[in-house]
Amino acid sequence: MIQLSKRLSAVAEYALPGGALADIGTDHALLPVSLVQRGIIPNAVAGDVHVGPARAAERQVLSAGLASKIDVRIGDGLAVLEPNEVETITIAGMGGGTIVDILSGGAAALAGVRRLVLQPNVGERLVRAWLLENGWKLVQETLLEEDGLLYEVLAADAPSDAAEAAAWNEALYEGVPAPSGGGTLSRSVLLLMGPHLLRSPTRLFARKWTAYVAKLDELIERIGRSEQPEAHKKRAELTAERNEVSEVLQWLST
Repeated sequence: MIQLSKRLSAVAEYALPGGALADIGTDHALLPVSLVQRGIIPNAVAGDVHVGPARAAERQVLSAGLASKIDVRIGDGLAVLEPNEVETITIAGMGGGTIVDILSGGAAALAGVRRLVLQPNVGERLVRAWLLENGWKLVQETLLEEDGLLYEVLAADAPSDAAEAAAWNEALYEGVPAPSGGGTLSRSVLLLMGPHLLRSPTRLFARKWTAYVAKLDELIERIGRSEQPEAHKKRAELTAERNEVSEVLQWLST
């Protein structure tokens, strides 16, 4: 039996049981092999744009005796899929911008998909923004640490219709009270920090954003040395973000 890392285990937890799954950027196909071995899903597509990782995935699938259940395909992003072929799509271990590009370039393949499980290494805000703009419901988020690195795993479901998506996302992103009791948190900071994670903060969450504020302080100081007009605008934007994140952290410490 394949033993998944803590990061991939968190991704696997969100796979919909009983339906086919596609793992995009599969590398060694560890995730689909593990899920099929455990009987969580009946079959899978393991896709990768690079020949080397795809061949490694093929060897892994053959070694597990799952060639009849896991189809390894070489192709760019969601181009390896047909519409209505899978219920869950997982994309893990890439930058948020890359994940957004994959989703944006494969709209046809998303037909019939009920869940997206996305694990960006960076740029989580970009992924949340894409889900929001494209009518997906962000239903769960996990923050975890492995080998000294922090990862976020996002699970989003396809709504039954646009009205359901709008209602869900309005409840998720609008009218969240600011910790100070004055006004509400901006959509920008909710997209940045994660609306579910922010509602159920942990010590790991606090540690992540404390480090983030420290990095912002350094960046704001560096930008402040520039005389360019655009630098002043950027400094003001970062300062506003820094203050809002700091407000959340102060609330967590009380």
